[in-house]
Amino acid sequence: MATVEYLYEHFGLEGKVAMITGGNSGIGWAIAKNLAKAGADLFLFTHSTRNKEEITNEIEALGRKVKFAHGDLDKEDDAMGAVEKCIEAYGRIDILVNNAGTIHRAPLLEGDNEGWKKVIDLNLSSIYYLSKVAAKYMVEQGSGKIINIASMLSFQGGKFVPSYTASKHGVAGLTKAFANELAEKNVQINAIAPGYIETANTAPIRADEKRNAEILGRIPAARWGKPEDLAAAAVFLSSKASDYMNGHVLCVDGGWLVR
Repeated sequence: MATVEYLYEHFGLEGKVAMITGGNSGIGWAIAKNLAKAGADLFLFTHSTRNKEEITNEIEALGRKVKFAHGDLDKEDDAMGAVEKCIEAYGRIDILVNNAGTIHRAPLLEGDNEGWKKVIDLNLSSIYYLSKVAAKYMVEQGSGKIINIASMLSFQGGKFVPSYTASKHGVAGLTKAFANELAEKNVQINAIAPGYIETANTAPIRADEKRNAEILGRIPAARWGKPEDLAAAAVFLSSKASDYMNGHVLCVDGGWLVR
C-alpha cells in the first residue's frame, strides 16, 4: 500500500504554480481543480469571466490561491503576453497546461477560410507562443512541465473538421519537437489526447442520436468520458512521477484507439 509520504513526494505539487488556459470550464476546470487538490496554486487565463467567483471560492476552500487574466489567445499579442501575466502574479511558472481550444464544423467544400484560421490560431499557434515564453522561465529555473491537450484527431482524420484535425495533429507534433529541445533542460513536455468527452464542443454530436450510438458502439468502456477522467493524468504529467517522460501523447479514451 502506498504511503502518504510516497504519494506526496512523487505526485504532490505543493509550492508549484500552474497556468491553465481555458481553465474556467470543461476539461480545463477539471484539470485546474485537481492540480489545486494536489497542492498547486493556479493562474487561469480565460476568454471570459465565467464562473470566476465560484472558482475562487472552491480553490480557496482547498487552501490554494487562484488568480485570473483574460484575453483572446487566437491573437498573437495576447498569447505572447499571457505567461508574463502569470509571472507578474506569482513570480514563477512551473506548469503550463495548453487547454484552450475551439472547433469549426463544416464540410471541406463549404468551409470558410476565416473558420480555418481561427481554429489554427487558437488550437495550434497559441501553443507555440505560450510554450515559447513559458519555456524561457522554466529553463532559467531549471525545471518545468508543459502539458498540451491533443485529441483522437491527432491520430485520425475525422470528418467535417479539417481545421481541428490539422491543429491537433500539429499539437502532437509540437509536443515531440519541443521535447527534443528541452528535455535536457529538465523541462518535460507531454500531451493528453482525450477520447470522446462530455463538453460543450461535443454537445452537437451527443445530440445526434445516430452519431452518438455509433461512437458509443466503438468505445470499449461503453460510455462518454467526463472531464474529471483526464484530471489524474494531468496531475501525473505535472508531477515528479513523470520526470522521465518526454514527448509522449497519453491517450485517455476509454479504449477508442484500440478498437
